[in-house]
Amino acid sequence: MKIIVGISGGSGAIYGVALLQALKQLGVETHLVVSKMGEYVLQHECGMNLQELESMVAVRYEATDLAASISSGSFKTDGMVIVPCSMRSLAAVANGISDNLLTRAADVVLKEQRKLVMVARETPLSVIHLENMLKLARMGAVIMPASPGFYHQPETLEDIVAIMVGRTLDQLGIDHQLVQRWGEK
Repeated sequence: MKIIVGISGGSGAIYGVALLQALKQLGVETHLVVSKMGEYVLQHECGMNLQELESMVAVRYEATDLAASISSGSFKTDGMVIVPCSMRSLAAVANGISDNLLTRAADVVLKEQRKLVMVARETPLSVIHLENMLKLARMGAVIMPASPGFYHQPETLEDIVAIMVGRTLDQLGIDHQLVQRWGEK
């Protein structure tokens, strides 16, 4: 499999890092693009820089590189996840504004009718946010708010993050053993 991972400026960079780690462990080829604010949030929340993420991915692209391979529909992928997905990035994708590589790659994934998962990070949601989410859902995107369940009885922050990463992998059709499923013992 080949998955594009985008990290935008919404809070929750820990989800993006954990997803990259899981995809690497599962042997999935990942192509990473991080927005300018995503880079800031990654440093602020996780104390990490982009170079530290490079060891987890096949290729990392600059957000300004609109000529990168992932900006073309002829570059075949199995889908894309934007995690976390800021409301700015969500709005740009919903309205066809491809002003950086993250939003362009998402636009390409939609037009090619591939899987696009957007792990939205905002609360409360305004009518504008909800309308943009509805617009994207109608286009075929999966809108997945970063709202972990607690029926697993998580004990650590890592347990809570694993719930969201597992649900994201489920949306991509990637088998994993990150979390116990409902009804499993």
